[in-house]
Amino acid sequence: MTPPDPASAYDIAFWMTAGAIVALLVFSAFFSGSETALTAASRSSLRARADRGDKGAGAALEITEDSERLIGALLLGNNVVNILAASLATALMTRLFGDGGVALATLVMTTLVLIFSEVLPKTYAITTPETVAARVARPVRLLTKVLAPVVHVVRLLVRGLLWLFGVRTDPEKQVFRIREEIAGALSLGQSEGTVAKEDRDRLLGALDLGNRTVEEVMRHRSQVEMIDADASPDSILTAVLASPHTRLPLYKGERENVVGVIHAKDLLRAVEKVVRGEDGNLSSVRELDVMKIAMKPYFVPETTPLDEQMREFLKRRTHFALVVDEYGDLRGLVTLEDILEEIVGEITDEFDVAAESQLKRTETGDFLVDGTMTIRDINRAMDWRLPDDEANTVAGLVIHEAQMIPTEGQVFSFHGFRFEVVTRKENRIARLKIRPL
Repeated sequence: MTPPDPASAYDIAFWMTAGAIVALLVFSAFFSGSETALTAASRSSLRARADRGDKGAGAALEITEDSERLIGALLLGNNVVNILAASLATALMTRLFGDGGVALATLVMTTLVLIFSEVLPKTYAITTPETVAARVARPVRLLTKVLAPVVHVVRLLVRGLLWLFGVRTDPEKQVFRIREEIAGALSLGQSEGTVAKEDRDRLLGALDLGNRTVEEVMRHRSQVEMIDADASPDSILTAVLASPHTRLPLYKGERENVVGVIHAKDLLRAVEKVVRGEDGNLSSVRELDVMKIAMKPYFVPETTPLDEQMREFLKRRTHFALVVDEYGDLRGLVTLEDILEEIVGEITDEFDVAAESQLKRTETGDFLVDGTMTIRDINRAMDWRLPDDEANTVAGLVIHEAQMIPTEGQVFSFHGFRFEVVTRKENRIARLKIRPL
C-alpha cells in the first residue's frame, strides 16, 4: 500500500483526530489518577476535611462508600477512552504510513498511555491522595451516576462468573476497613520507629476490647481471695484489713456459693457506728451482722466482650463482677482495672503485693515464663505471635498442643518456639522455659 501524499494527509480531519486522541489521553489520566486517589485516601483524613467544611472531601466520602461501584465506573471509563484513543491512533497512522502505521501506532500509544495516562497521574495522586480525591470527587460522582446502569450489569456478570468458580461475594462488604487501617498504620509506624511500642500497644489494646472476652482477663477462682460469711465478725474484719483488695466475695458453705461482696469502706463505717455508739466498745464488733453490710453479688457470663463489660461497669457505677460459665458455676472475677490493664498495661499501687516477675530472661537466651501468664501479655511484651484461639495462658497452649499434661523436663516445638516444662505442680504447669527457634 502506497502512503498518501503528505500535503493531502494533513487536512482538517487529521487535526481533529489528533486533537481527539489528546483529549482521550487527558480523560484517561483523569480516570487513572482519580482511581488511585480515591482508593488511597484515608477516610479519617477525608472525614476531618469534611468536618471543616470541605465539600469535595464530603463527596469523596460519599462515593467511596460503595467502592465496587466506584471502581467499576472508573475502570469502564478508563478502558473506553484508552481503546478509542488506540483505534483513532491506528487509523491516523495507517492513513499517514500505510500498513506500517499499525505497529507505529501501537508503539506510540503504548508510550503515551504509560507515561501520561498511567504513571504520571498515579504518581501525582499518590503523593497527595486526600487533596486529589477532594478535587475529583464531584465529577466522579456524576460519572458514577451516569454509568450506574452499565456498571450494575457488569457487577452482576462478574458475580455470576465468580459464583461458577465457587467464590461468594458480599455486596455490603467494604474495602475500607477502619480498624485494620488503624492497626496496620500503628504496626508500620512502630516498625519504622515513628510510633513508640508502648503507644502502639495502648491503642491496639483499646481497639481489641471488642474482640476479647471477660474469660481472657479474669482472675481464676483458684486465685480469688474469699471470706467465709459464717466466720466471726472480728475475724472477717481482720481478714479484710489484711487483704490488699478493697472488695472481697463472701461465701457460705463452699466457695462456689457466693452470697455477697464486702467493701472495706462499708465494713469500717459499720464498725465505727458500733464502736462509737452509746454502749459501743471493741467487743461490740463481735455482734456485727456482716450480711447486712455486704453488697449483692453481680454475676456476668464469661463470654461477655470487654468493651460491653466496661460499659456495664460504668453504667452500674461498680468495678467488680463475678464470672460464671454457661452452667452458672463460678469461674473467677473481673474488675474494671483488669479491663483497663488491657489498654495501659499493669496497674499497681502501694497496697499491691510485690509478685515475682512472670517473665525472665536467662543467661543462655531462654525465657523463664510463669505458666499462668496470658499469651496476650507475653505477645505484647516480646512482640511474638503465639496464637491465643485455643488457650488463654502459656501453660494452656502447651497442654493444647501436646494433647496431654506434660511432665517436668519434657520439650516441645511448635509455632516457631521451643517449650520446656521446668516445674509442674499436681496437674498444673507452673514454670516453662521458652526459646524462639
